[in-house]
Amino acid sequence: MGFLAPMKPELRPLLRMLALERRDDTIAASDGAAVYGRDMGDRTVVATLTLIGTENARKATARLLRDHAPDHVVVVGIAGGVAPAVRLGDLVVPDVVIDASTGREFHAAPLGAARLAGRIRTSDDVNVVAAQLLADDIVACDMETAAVAAVCEEADVPWTAFRGISDLVGGPVNDDLLKLANPDGTGNLAAAARYLLPRPWKIPGLVKLARDTDAATKTAAAAAIDACGLAG
Repeated sequence: MGFLAPMKPELRPLLRMLALERRDDTIAASDGAAVYGRDMGDRTVVATLTLIGTENARKATARLLRDHAPDHVVVVGIAGGVAPAVRLGDLVVPDVVIDASTGREFHAAPLGAARLAGRIRTSDDVNVVAAQLLADDIVACDMETAAVAAVCEEADVPWTAFRGISDLVGGPVNDDLLKLANPDGTGNLAAAARYLLPRPWKIPGLVKLARDTDAATKTAAAAAIDACGLAG
């Protein structure tokens, strides 16, 4: 079972809940990211970061399939929800993910008792209009799932995504806010200082976003673990 999380805050709940440990021997010499894993009975679980964005997700998925040959790939993380289709804190396990750059659709594989429902949109552009998304029956947006799905489907490997809703389209997350984060989702302190010092009124909203993100990551991780039959 191979888990992919775009950002460190999305990976941490998985590492903690599954007691995964870093496997230095599985880091590729030139292009690999840290891989965490654990043998659980007759099953092996590995998890790693993709980093933010479609191209990073594509490369990380290819590495995962090349180096570990998982039977199933599971994407775990957060997404921006489209109100009123979803609310903050909801879990989305999409049936379909759409690559916004090509219009191509990918279909998730069933996993455990998780109910596949809804369409999500993947794009590197977070400045989207909620009304248009609703018209297209899209319930959430992210920046990686379609890229993961494309690599998996080319290799004939099933995939499933678990996304907790951390914010809503049209809310605080935009291109300016993304510049405050490093590719692994950790904060860029220098960029944050430059952004917030002249805009102190933005701080309460960012604090709330951080809390909502933390809750959403835990929701997604717990649901994925349960669907994989790894709980307990």
